[in-house]
Amino acid sequence: MHPVTRSGPRLDLRELAQRDVDGVLAIYSSTRATEHLSFEPRTPEQVAQIVARSMASAIASPRTEYALAVVERETADLIGFGRLATDPHQQRGATLGFALRPDAWGLGYGRETVQLLLGLGFESLSLHRIWGARSPYNDASAKTMASVGMVEEGVIREHVLKAGQWRDSVVHAILDREWARPKIEQEPTA
Repeated sequence: MHPVTRSGPRLDLRELAQRDVDGVLAIYSSTRATEHLSFEPRTPEQVAQIVARSMASAIASPRTEYALAVVERETADLIGFGRLATDPHQQRGATLGFALRPDAWGLGYGRETVQLLLGLGFESLSLHRIWGARSPYNDASAKTMASVGMVEEGVIREHVLKAGQWRDSVVHAILDREWARPKIEQEPTA
């Protein structure tokens, strides 16, 4: 499925383009934005490679990764990065991840982003289970995932090596039968 676009009340998800390198860099080069992610801040070259890989994966067949720009509709600014990747070891399953610019935190954009990603997975891709992992110290992410119906399932011990230290990850998941399309107006066009 290409191209993918999904719309919520304030945000759009769309395919990444070469013009998005600076927008993704604003997130992935930020120490604050990557504090709870599984990697250290990225260089401009690394971000350019990420965007190029994402663009290539968008036209792969079969498509297994949906790396999408999170765009604030009112300003047309890229404020985040969302990812849904099917899991070859799990029938009709996928992992999700998202990151937002720090200046977009606390506005409900994380919740809307996750809702849009779940909608893509359940409504467009007919997935059965979607899961995501977070840092044990990322309370905002825990609240976001719980607010959309994702259930905290447990801990993957010493899952991530970051800054020379092993860190656990907390897993949250939701099943297709638990997904309730949000009461917000959405216009999927995938």
